Amino acid sequence: MSFKSRGEQVPGRSVISQKWTLLFCLGSFCAGMLFTNRMLMDSKGITRTTATEAERLKLVSEGCATKVKEVKRDSPDIVSEVYRTHNAIQTLDKTISNLEMELAAARAAHESLFSGSPLSEDSSRTVSSVKRRYLMVVGINTAFSSRKRRDSVRATWMPQGEKRKKLEEEKGIIIRFVIGHSATSGGILDRAIEAEDRKHGDFLRLDHVEGYLELSAKTKVYFATAVSSWDADFYVKVDDDVHVNIATLGETLVRHRKKPRVYIGCMKSGPVLNQKGVRYHEPEYWKFGEAGNKYFRHATGQLYAISKDLASYISINQRVLHKYANEDVSLGSWFIGLDAEHIDDRRLCCGTPPDCEWKAQAGNICVASFDWSCSGICRSADRIKEVHRRCGEGEHALWTATF
Repeated sequence: MSFKSRGEQVPGRSVISQKWTLLFCLGSFCAGMLFTNRMLMDSKGITRTTATEAERLKLVSEGCATKVKEVKRDSPDIVSEVYRTHNAIQTLDKTISNLEMELAAARAAHESLFSGSPLSEDSSRTVSSVKRRYLMVVGINTAFSSRKRRDSVRATWMPQGEKRKKLEEEKGIIIRFVIGHSATSGGILDRAIEAEDRKHGDFLRLDHVEGYLELSAKTKVYFATAVSSWDADFYVKVDDDVHVNIATLGETLVRHRKKPRVYIGCMKSGPVLNQKGVRYHEPEYWKFGEAGNKYFRHATGQLYAISKDLASYISINQRVLHKYANEDVSLGSWFIGLDAEHIDDRRLCCGTPPDCEWKAQAGNICVASFDWSCSGICRSADRIKEVHRRCGEGEHALWTATF
C-alpha cells in the first residue's frame, strides 16, 4: 500500500508543470530575441556614428589641406605683390626726385632772370633744351692760386680737348674745375681764370666769393649750380690735390645707381676742436656737447659723392642749410636728419705710394689717393705725376669701361 501510493503519479500536477515550462521557454526565447535585436541596433548606431564622425574628420582634414594648399598657392602671389609694391615705391621716389630737380633748375633760371644776371652757358643750355642724363658730374674744387695744381691734374687723370668731349658723350662723365669770383669782381684774378677757361674750357664758374673760410657756402652753390646745369645720377666733389681714377670711380658709383639717396665717401668722426687758433677750429663747438666730443659720422672732404636726390635737396634748401666752419662737417650735417644711406668706401681715401701701388698690384685699384698729413697729395703739383704713374688705372681702362 505504501509502495503503491509512493509509486503512483498525480496526473494534474504533471500537466501544469509542462505548460509552465513551455511558456517559460517561449518567454526566454522572445526575451533573447529582443535583447539581440537591441544590441544589433546599438552596434549599428555606434558604427554609423563612428562612420559619420570619421567622415566629418575627413572633411575637416580635407578642408585644412585645401586651406594649406590655398596658402601655399597664395604665398608666391603675396611675394610678387610685395615686389611690385616695392618697385612702384622706388619709381615714385625717382619721379619725385626728378620733379624736385626740375623745380630747382627752374628756380635757378627764374632767380637769374629776376636779378638781371645772365645765365651761364651751361645753365642756359640746360633750360633751353632737353637734358641728357649723365652718370656723374665731377667738380674739382680749386682756388685762384692753384694754377700749377690744375695743370698737373690736366696732365694726369683729367682728359683734355676732344677726349674730354668724348668722355662726356660716350661715358656720360662731366669734369670741371669749380671756382667762384674774387671780392673785386672783374679784377685781375677773375681775368686770369677767364683766360685759362678760354684756353681749356674746363671751368664751372659759381656765383660765389672765394675764400678759405667760405668752403661750406661754396659747396652749397656748387651742388645747386651742377644740378641746374646737368642731369646726372651722381655729383662728386674732389680737391685739386687728389689723384683720381675716373673709371674706378664710375664703376664704384654704378653699384649704387638704383638707390634713391646715397652719400658715399670715407666716413670719419674726428674730434671737435674748441681751441682758437688751431687748424679746423670749430667756433660752434658747444653744439656738439661736452669738450672732447667727436663729430657725427661724415665723409672726409678730399672726395665724396652724393646722389641726385641729395644734390637737389641742397639746391632747393640752400638758403636754410646751416654752415659749420668745416665744409665736410657741414655736408654731413645737412644729411643727418634725412633718410640717406651713408656708404663708407675706403678705396676713396688711399694713401700715396706705396699704399695705392700695393693695392693696385693686388687688383684692388684705388678711387682716390692722397696724403692724410697734408689733407691732399703733399706738393701735389710736383708729385701727382709719380702717383699717377704708379697708381693710375691706365687710360685704356677708362675707354673700355661700361657704366
